[in-house]
Amino acid sequence: MTTPSPHTVWLAAMESGFVDDAAQRYAVEWLESCYRGVLAEQPNTQGVYLWGPVGRGKTWLMDCFFASLQSAGVPARRLHFHHFMQQLHKRLFQLTGTEDPLKILAQQLSAEVRVLCLDELFVSDIGDAMLLGRLLRHLFEQGLVLVTTSNQPPEGLYEDGFNREQFLPALTAITEHMQIVAVHGEQDHRLHPGQRQQRYWVNEPGALAAVFEQLTGTPRNTESLVLGNRAIALLGRGERVLWCRYADLCEQPLAAQDFIALCDQFDHVLLSELPRLSCNSWQNAIARGTEDGAVRVAAGDRVLPALSRQDDGVRRFIALVDECYDRSIPLYINAAVAMDALYTDGALAFPFRRTLSRLKEMQLARFGEK
Repeated sequence: MTTPSPHTVWLAAMESGFVDDAAQRYAVEWLESCYRGVLAEQPNTQGVYLWGPVGRGKTWLMDCFFASLQSAGVPARRLHFHHFMQQLHKRLFQLTGTEDPLKILAQQLSAEVRVLCLDELFVSDIGDAMLLGRLLRHLFEQGLVLVTTSNQPPEGLYEDGFNREQFLPALTAITEHMQIVAVHGEQDHRLHPGQRQQRYWVNEPGALAAVFEQLTGTPRNTESLVLGNRAIALLGRGERVLWCRYADLCEQPLAAQDFIALCDQFDHVLLSELPRLSCNSWQNAIARGTEDGAVRVAAGDRVLPALSRQDDGVRRFIALVDECYDRSIPLYINAAVAMDALYTDGALAFPFRRTLSRLKEMQLARFGEK
């Protein structure tokens, strides 16, 4: 029996009613080439870097590629980028005291898989930028093939980041070992096809109570949830259903791994009292090096991006939506404003576009189907 290749899977999707898209067609050609190279065990097989606006089918294309590898028996791994970085930090901790731990980690990972697929590559932290700069080079030297998706071209990653030169080796490695493919069709494929199912309400506090009752059929259990050694107050919880307020979940000092742990426990998440997330109050900060002391020194001043006082909570909300989306976990929300008015300006406007697109896809009945 012939194993379906990425191109075969894409053709079948077109025949079933998917919207034809020239940008996707071009991306499939490169994924097919990568797939054939991996199967033939060709040395120096180029990976593929899929980038473009939200909703253009990048993740779906990568998942078709990954499914083809699995069917063909190729050792491969598919992870959301947040999960990959979490595992990376854990394994580096286990290698504490070892000489050149990143090189050893790259050797171990390359021995485990031939292909690594990473979804939603996005670098905003100097620590991650420095790690990736060296790790990617070691991975490519080991012959590992990388396929990834991102909303940004490689040169846009960590573009205005502090000490960005630490990330330049990663950019060089990406452009040398991956085919850069723009997936920028006019269609937002997340919005169709499919019947709508409302999971977002504006100022309807009773809506989530009805959803909770429908999903659980039991009285509310308001026992708190422990995440990251913090007790999160709840409005209700069932065996696999969580209901809480935005402030209780997203305005706590939680990290991405805490939302990973949350989605390990629950199949449905209900979020009440989501406020309008952008505001007109900004922090205008000047950053100085330690050598500048308390005196303003022109050479040492750096203007930081304007940040809303609410942006820490917004980052956590983005992480929550990302994790729910990646796990196909429906997120039910009662908010103060319409979805398009949630975050209209601010330093996180770019990453929030992906969040908005994902929230809109969650309003389709097919979302969450296992």
